[in-house]
Amino acid sequence: MSDIFREVDEEVRREQLQQLWGRYGTYLLILAVLIVAGVAGWRGYEYWAAKKAAEAGSAFESAVTLSQQGKHAEAGEAFAKLSTDSGSGYRQLARIREAGELADRDPKAAIKLYEGIAADGSVGQVLQDLATVRAALLQVDSASYEELRGRLEPLTVAERPFRHTAREVLALSASRAGDAANAKRWSDMILTDSETPSGVRSRIEMLMALAASESKG
Repeated sequence: MSDIFREVDEEVRREQLQQLWGRYGTYLLILAVLIVAGVAGWRGYEYWAAKKAAEAGSAFESAVTLSQQGKHAEAGEAFAKLSTDSGSGYRQLARIREAGELADRDPKAAIKLYEGIAADGSVGQVLQDLATVRAALLQVDSASYEELRGRLEPLTVAERPFRHTAREVLALSASRAGDAANAKRWSDMILTDSETPSGVRSRIEMLMALAASESKG
């Protein structure tokens, strides 16, 4: 008897499935096709993105090689091309390197590029800070201490990655401006920070020694 009931249940389920298929079968087929197409499209995009990233990486390495060979004009052109044609990661790094290649040949153009990066919130704070510091390094002989302080002082706090360089630039700028109090302020901050790199520490010690000898003379 139980076998009869089981056969009836199976027949009922089969009829229900046939009715559902007749009603929704076309939609199910369309959905299946869309899923397959979506997966294929995503795989295609992943392949394309990986290919473009590899091409950008190779182009970036070639530009770095040109720079290392002293071919700064060619390197600058290569970085400039990457800054417009590549993905966001290499594009932002290329913008920084392009400005660096210009620094010796055309400081004003380099400063303009650095300032553009520093003002671009899309690049992230680390690259913004780096661009700000590098622009300041090119202006330390021409900009006033107050002008540099306005740009760099926010970068000197403990959590900012380029605080040591920012403090050093401000100490040097204050010293050149004859502002002994602020030169000492930034120098003391550098020397009392246990994380200050040895190179920065040595240069500041020399700066302080030079300032002391000049004051005695």
